[in-house]
Amino acid sequence: MSTPGAALLDRPSVSGGGRCLAMQLVLAVVSGGYAVGAALNWGSEEVAEIMGDFGLSAAGLLAAVSCYTYSRTIDSRERPAWLLFAFSSLMGACGNAVWGWYEVVLGQDVPKPSLADFAFLCFAPPAIVGLLVLAKRPVTRAGWVCLGLDSWLIGGSLLTLSWSLALAHAARTAQSGAPGSVPRAALSLAYPLLDIALVSMVLVLHFRRSETNRSAVNTAIAALALTVLSDALFTSPLLSAEYQSGQLLDAGWFAGSLLLAYAPWGARRIHQGPVPAGPPRRDRPHSRPITGSLPALTPYLAAAVCTLGILYNVVDGRKVDRMVVFTGCTVVLALVIRQGIMLLDNIALTQELAQKENHFRSLVQGSSDVIMIAAPTGTLRYVSPAAAGVYGREAEELVGTELATLIHPDDLGRVVHEVRRFLAAPPTEEPTTRIECRFRSGGGEWLNVESTVNRHQGGLILNSRDVTERVRLQAQLQHSAEHDPLTDLPNRALFTRRVRQALTGRRAGDHSTAVLFIDLDGFKAVNDTIGHQAGDELLVEAARRLQDSVRAGDTAARLGGDEFAALILGDGSRDRSAREYQAREIADRLRTRLSQPYRIGGNEVRVAASIGVAFADPGITPSDLMRNADLAMYRAKAGGKDRVEVYAPQMQAEVVRKAELAGRLRTALHEGEFALLHQPVVSLATGEIAAVAAQARWRSAQGILFTPAEFLRVAEYSEGVAGGTGGTGGTGGAAGAGPDASRTAELGRWLLEEAVEQAADRHRAGHDVPVAVRMTAQRLLDSAMPLGSVEALLTRHGLPSGALVLELAVSDPRVPFDDLERRLAALHRLGVGIALDGFGSGYAAISALRRLPVDMLKLDRGLVEGVVESARLHKITAGLLRIANDLGMRSVADGVDLPEQVAALRAMGCTHGQGMAFSGPLDEYRLRRALVRGTFPVPGGAAQPALAGGSSGGSMVIRRGSHNETPVPPT
Repeated sequence: MSTPGAALLDRPSVSGGGRCLAMQLVLAVVSGGYAVGAALNWGSEEVAEIMGDFGLSAAGLLAAVSCYTYSRTIDSRERPAWLLFAFSSLMGACGNAVWGWYEVVLGQDVPKPSLADFAFLCFAPPAIVGLLVLAKRPVTRAGWVCLGLDSWLIGGSLLTLSWSLALAHAARTAQSGAPGSVPRAALSLAYPLLDIALVSMVLVLHFRRSETNRSAVNTAIAALALTVLSDALFTSPLLSAEYQSGQLLDAGWFAGSLLLAYAPWGARRIHQGPVPAGPPRRDRPHSRPITGSLPALTPYLAAAVCTLGILYNVVDGRKVDRMVVFTGCTVVLALVIRQGIMLLDNIALTQELAQKENHFRSLVQGSSDVIMIAAPTGTLRYVSPAAAGVYGREAEELVGTELATLIHPDDLGRVVHEVRRFLAAPPTEEPTTRIECRFRSGGGEWLNVESTVNRHQGGLILNSRDVTERVRLQAQLQHSAEHDPLTDLPNRALFTRRVRQALTGRRAGDHSTAVLFIDLDGFKAVNDTIGHQAGDELLVEAARRLQDSVRAGDTAARLGGDEFAALILGDGSRDRSAREYQAREIADRLRTRLSQPYRIGGNEVRVAASIGVAFADPGITPSDLMRNADLAMYRAKAGGKDRVEVYAPQMQAEVVRKAELAGRLRTALHEGEFALLHQPVVSLATGEIAAVAAQARWRSAQGILFTPAEFLRVAEYSEGVAGGTGGTGGTGGAAGAGPDASRTAELGRWLLEEAVEQAADRHRAGHDVPVAVRMTAQRLLDSAMPLGSVEALLTRHGLPSGALVLELAVSDPRVPFDDLERRLAALHRLGVGIALDGFGSGYAAISALRRLPVDMLKLDRGLVEGVVESARLHKITAGLLRIANDLGMRSVADGVDLPEQVAALRAMGCTHGQGMAFSGPLDEYRLRRALVRGTFPVPGGAAQPALAGGSSGGSMVIRRGSHNETPVPPT
């Protein structure tokens, strides 16, 4: 096929179904059999009379029952017409039955007139009214006038001809005055007059029938026409005198009744059959001019019939009958009036058509869309002037061009297929279709064109518009939806689709395909130090390096933030060691390339890369493969960063275990399985209890108390809550950042609230001992912990000033010191003591001393454990204690378990200690007994004098302004 015209395929017409054909065969056989029997006079006069009377009566009754039954099954404006047809057939059946009663039963001639004549006369009026009901009703007053005129043109012409041939003789017989002549003449006139009226309605209805159920209506019209024809032959002088029942004329009435009985059901099945698809046959339009001209020729045919009636009288030499003259004149007058109306109507239609033509011409010529008409051969027959602005080619230049030569070769096959499908579809179901393809412009470039296609006289009408900009915008939006706006790498959605294609396409069995998840270590510090703009530049450069480092068929993507990913397509190798070696080699190359220094804004910036690798094992899903790579990447970060880690199944098992532990912790909190213990903080000079440190414990089903670190067994939580002495301590608190931060934060809230509530109860009982609660800096600044929550807690429980000490752990370099300083200053003004926890280890100890309002220093247990055995740790601890004493701060040694440690720390100037050398964590009952006793024995005898500036007292009650008494030199 070279043009769309080749898609116009002829389709055979679809006839009725098998059952419809069977009904038609039965109808033809029965009617033919009756006609043969009537032609042979049925073999005897008795059978002829029975078949000519009761046979016709049975056929009429069958038509009446059929039409009545059909009227009960439809719900439309056609129901009254079929009821009238049923009544008309019933009257015909009754007339034939009365006729048979006289001839067959009584064996005598039928009197004239009789009840049979009355029934026969009642046949035509209901049929006439029924045809009027089926006719398409005019919508204007002129239409009703034309309908009446058309009826009289046909009826008057037939009356003129019939009067000239036969009716005049019947009229003269009636005027003779002979006995019985008047009723017989009236019957002779009534039959043809009613038949003429019925014929007139049949002809008028043929040209004005409704479009609904046309097959049934046409069949009914044919049945009535056949009946009227038989009536006309019966009333003619040639046959009326010699007619006897059972003759061949009865076959016309019999066939008309059977055809009327068949009309609703056989035609209905044809209508319900398959609808012919595709365009009309090419031979059909040739018959339209003939059928369309018949209504226009009807008035002239009527006038011709009237002329024939008058000429018949003139040629025969008889005097022209006044009835003929009167009806002829009225027919001519009706013709003149009809033609006048048609002339006025044509003038109005011509003016309206001209207006519409001008209107549509202006619309087509002024439209920005290009309107083209293509012949069935595919040649353009018309092109609107808009083609010059859209295609850059004049409309005259395009006329006569083959449509296929304008379409891009890559789109031509799709366009031809769509045109064929559209033309083969039923027009009622799919009147238009939409085609988008590329058209050649006058400059030689290809334009994206969208066309609305309609059928037009076997060809096509194309309403086309240029959508090149829209296609470009859609492509841009599609690209934006699938790519990262900063780096222009594929985003998570596109990367996930690429992974799915790799696992389900032709590479589905390639287990050497791998996914790499990449995280830039230290990227947040870049944002915090030199700004987010520099961070964006670093990400762009990292994306470029990543894109340059992967192979041509691989995919590099940015998942969000500083997380990237790469899809490494395998080579089909099933050797696990070989595929791991290849993936590690690519990952190491990426890590080395991404870890090289970046030149950002004149600064040299360094970041590292932690990479997780996961392979497409058999049966794995895209989400599982990406999750495995993500777990491997987090394992690489936890293992020291700047490294490559390959996924192993135990990583997922660890995630499951942590989830189970989180559930256990949540259940333990909600069911009250946690208990609060307190470990005394003792003055190393006097042995007095200066404070108590709150610690959380979990009580197992067996009654065993576990520390939260022992309960969770995760490093993230141990950082925030481990502590105490001898491995059983730990003051609890919120965890640092990490996967377990949310659940440890809940435990930290419970610990703080419970510690403050119990401390308030002890103060009301007369035990004025401060309570110390460990808390990380991240937890104190967490947005989930609203500002004022600590203040509101103190107010709610009535805890006095100086009765709460927050042991602050500053171990994360990302903690904003400005926010922390403001928060601690607000708490310090309320009398909340601030202790720097883990002093001697961790991060930013000097910065914390310089900027934060710290009241006391709590030595890290790692220093305390080796203070006796290691001379180096001894000197370090002594120096830290000297700093505390010089700043006027109290000092607390955590994890003092041995008497030798007590003596050494006291000699170095440490003011307080906490550990098993004095007491382990106590429940509330034992704690109150210890508070009543007040002191613990101090190993090593009498206290040694403290260094200058130290405090030898036993109380840890916060004294306002102690932090500001010793000035801190600027750094």
